Amino acid sequence: MSKTQPITRLTFTASDRPEAQEARARLADIYGDAGDSAQAIVALGGDGFMLESLHRNIGGGKPIYGMNRGSVGFLMNEFVVEGLVERINSAVRAVIYPLAMVAIDVRRQQHRALAINEVSMLRQSRQTAKLRISIDGTVRMEELVCDGVLVATPAGSTAYNLSAHGPIIPLDAKVLALTPISAFRPRRWRGALLPHTARVTVEVLEADKRSVSAVADNFEVRDVVEVHIQEDRNSSLAMLFDAGRSLEERVLAEQFSA
Repeated sequence: MSKTQPITRLTFTASDRPEAQEARARLADIYGDAGDSAQAIVALGGDGFMLESLHRNIGGGKPIYGMNRGSVGFLMNEFVVEGLVERINSAVRAVIYPLAMVAIDVRRQQHRALAINEVSMLRQSRQTAKLRISIDGTVRMEELVCDGVLVATPAGSTAYNLSAHGPIIPLDAKVLALTPISAFRPRRWRGALLPHTARVTVEVLEADKRSVSAVADNFEVRDVVEVHIQEDRNSSLAMLFDAGRSLEERVLAEQFSA
């Protein structure tokens, strides 16, 4: 953080978990809550709540410092009451860019959303999905038979993408992960790494009997026929992490975890 303009005004937000609400009240009592005039947001909860906080702050410009009052806490700092202002001012800033999704449903209606972690397409029924994948207007896979496919940001590469056996991506790599979910044909395809400037189009084949949904983080569109995905460089979000526990360090360490 800038040493010429230290952060002194904070506002606090919390998930509905009792421990998060209790922490919010305690911290606001100690440090005060500056509301709209705050220079930084302190989010109390788990990773899901951090994603919610990031979505609410898109375009707001205020950095978010998370403290774990949830379960996983990969995106959160350790919860410590003392020295909060000092920790925030010595924190490492991670700037991330979301994915912009345009999903077109069977009625040809367009639905737009931003995803911080990933955009995923998932089969809706017992039938496997059949998808055609194009990159920058060129068809790269005529037919992928699968449970679904996702495009993940570096920040989201350790989430659903990793569970689907996709690669972990360093934050500064400037690539996106294109990862299949339970691919049946071609069986050995494990996905691809794409330039962060890539425009991904996924078309649903046989959509009348092989229905597919599109999900941008927690925003879902049912019965889609076509989805367009690309990084939105006009929207940026800043997260703050304690020195020595930056998001870059966490992503790197995750690659060596058991």
